[in-house]
Amino acid sequence: MINGQTIETVGKNQLNFWISHRFGALNSGFINNFFGLDEARIRLGLEYGITDQFTIGIGRSSQEKVYDFYGKYKVLRQSNKMPVTLTLYGSNAISTVVSRTPLESGTVMRYYTNLDRMTYTGQALLARKFSERFSLQLMPTFLHFNKTETADTPNDLFAMGVGGRMKLTKRLSITGEYYHRTGTISSTTDYHNSLALGFDVETGGHVFQLHFTNSRGMIERQFVAQTTKQWRDGGIFYGFNISRSFSLDKKPKELAK
Repeated sequence: MINGQTIETVGKNQLNFWISHRFGALNSGFINNFFGLDEARIRLGLEYGITDQFTIGIGRSSQEKVYDFYGKYKVLRQSNKMPVTLTLYGSNAISTVVSRTPLESGTVMRYYTNLDRMTYTGQALLARKFSERFSLQLMPTFLHFNKTETADTPNDLFAMGVGGRMKLTKRLSITGEYYHRTGTISSTTDYHNSLALGFDVETGGHVFQLHFTNSRGMIERQFVAQTTKQWRDGGIFYGFNISRSFSLDKKPKELAK
C-alpha cells in the first residue's frame, strides 16, 4: 500500500522489483539537514508469483540492515457471491547490524544469538472494492519479537491497520494507511501509531508513488511497532516507492514463434 502490504498477489511466473526510499524528517532543519534531503533510507525487494494466488518475496532494508522474507496467499476473491477479498500474509525479519548498535529510538540492542535478531509478523488482509474508484482494506496484525528492547516489554504486539485508495483518474490515485497499536512495545521509549499518505501514478509496467509518513522504517517491525515521530510536530518523512513488473512466463514467446 505505502508501508504495508495489500491483498494483491503477483501473477504466476511474474516478478516484481521494488525500490522504497525515505528521506530524513522535515523538522530536521534546513542548515544541518536541508529538511531531510541530506539523508536517506532504502529498501530493495523482489517478489515472485508461484501461482496466481501464492506469492513469495525477499527484501533488504538499510535501516538496521534488515533482511525480510515473506509469503502471501489469496484465500478468497471478491465476486458477486463473495463480498470481500482475503489474503493471508506472514514474514520473518532479521537484523544484521553489529551488536550494541542503537535503534532509531536510541535503545542499544545486545544480540547474543541470531534468534535474538528475529521478528515474525502475521496479517489477515481483508479488502473490498466498493466502486471503480474506491477500495478499503483492514489489516489485523500480530508481531512477535524474539528479543525486546527492555526486560519488561512484552514479546507480542497486536495492531489494527486500515487503508484505502481513491482513484482520481485512470492512472492517478490517492492512498492512505493507519496502524493503531494495542499495548506497549517499550516501557522506556515513546512510540507512536503510523500514518501515511501517498499519491500513486501508474505508467505501464511501472507504478510510482510519492508519500509522506511519520514512519522511517519500511517493514512491519519498524513502522507498526517502532515509529518514533509524529505528524503534529513535523516528524514527517517523505519519499517514494517504485515497482516494476517482469514476466518470466515462456509460453507467450513460444506461441509467438
